[in-house]
Formats: sequence, structure tokens, C-alpha cells
Amino acid sequence: MSLATLSPRTTHPAPPATPTVTPAAPPVATPRIRAVPDGTEARGFVLYVGLDEAKAAAAGIDLGRLVVELKKLTTELAPGAETHAAVALAPAGAGGRDVDVVRLALQDPSALARYRRDTTAPAEPKVEGVVIDISRKRVLLDGDTAPLTYKEFELLQYLVLREGRTIERAELITSLWADGADGDEDVPNERTIDVHVRRLRAKLGGYEDIVRTVRGSGYRFDRHADVSIRYASAPSPDFF
Repeated sequence: MSLATLSPRTTHPAPPATPTVTPAAPPVATPRIRAVPDGTEARGFVLYVGLDEAKAAAAGIDLGRLVVELKKLTTELAPGAETHAAVALAPAGAGGRDVDVVRLALQDPSALARYRRDTTAPAEPKVEGVVIDISRKRVLLDGDTAPLTYKEFELLQYLVLREGRTIERAELITSLWADGADGDEDVPNERTIDVHVRRLRAKLGGYEDIVRTVRGSGYRFDRHADVSIRYASAPSPDFF
């Protein structure tokens, strides 16, 4: 008698049947949901966690411990997984949802696209003085854009983000020309780095003294009353 067939009814008592176990039906295969286009493969994922230090403290934990616990859990669930944690920094009082700030600081493509749409605005009124716009990588001198090259802006930005600290020539070379990263640009030495600084100053015009030479040491950014710095919702990844 098939397990799927019911026993016929009878007026006579039937001997007790031997208990049988019906095997479970095999699970129905469900289509796999792919997070990446066909022809590619998933190599991991990013989990953005929006939580500032005050909220973490209120929950009885700190960000460092939370990171350690999440990495530990990942190792327990998938021993072969590799993990990397990065803390997103933002200027104090920047506002906005924590998770949005984190996504923007860590260069999430969709967050960057939304930020660019939201920040599209009519032409700005002319502003006197120097505006160092870190988010748009440009310098305005009395409302006009200074014709800085990419490397000249990187040099200025490096000094600006380390305001108040004298930067030695060797550090500039190591950080901005590491391993000849630009390929087509010769890596300067400690003597020729002065040429790059001189070109930068020339393009800053009457505001050239914001890049100050510290004799025998290197260079330092000096902020004047007519100098302003603009950041995005989160500072540059180069911010220390």
C-alpha cells in the first residue's frame, strides 16, 4: 500500500499498523536574488552603521567595542571572511542622519549622486577673499576660480587639512608623489619641491602668503580672516 493512499474503512478491527515516517518533501528551489549584474560575482558587502558616540554611550557601548564585536561575529559565522572597518568623521554639528553622513564620507556612489543633485544650485554670489572648496576641489580668489592644476590643489589641500602644523618637504614628497603614482610626472626632491610651492603661490596672487615658508623646516598653511574653507557633509578622507 502506498504511503500516499488512505486505508479502506472496515467494520472489523484492524491490527495496529506499524508506524511509518513520511519523508519530507524536498525543498522547492527558489530563484537566487543577485545583487550584481550577470557576468560578475559578489566578493563581499558593505554594512553602513549610523551611530554617533553619544548614542553608542547611551546604549552602553562604544564604537570601538561595537566594531570588535561585529568582526568577531563575522569570523564565527564565516571563518574565511576578511573584514575591514573604517570610522566616518564629520565636522562637529554637521547635522543630517548618521547613516547618510557615513555613506557620503565613505564614498557610497548612490549617496554621492544624491548629494550632488541636492547641492546643485544657481551661480553663487561673488565672495571677496579666498575660498578653499575641499568638496569641489577648487580655490576661489575674490570670486574667480584659481587655475590650479590637480597636483597644486592636492599640495594646498594637504597643508590646509593640517592647519597649524609645519609640514616637512620630505613628508610632502612621500604623501603626494608616493611611488611615482602620477606616472607622467617626475617625483620632486626636497630642493625641487620648492618649485612646486612657488608655482602654487604664483597662482594664489595677492593671497600667496597663506602658504608660509618655515625656514629650515618646511611649509605651513596660515588662515587669515579673509580665508574660508568649505567641506562636504563629511571631511575629505585625507583629513587627520
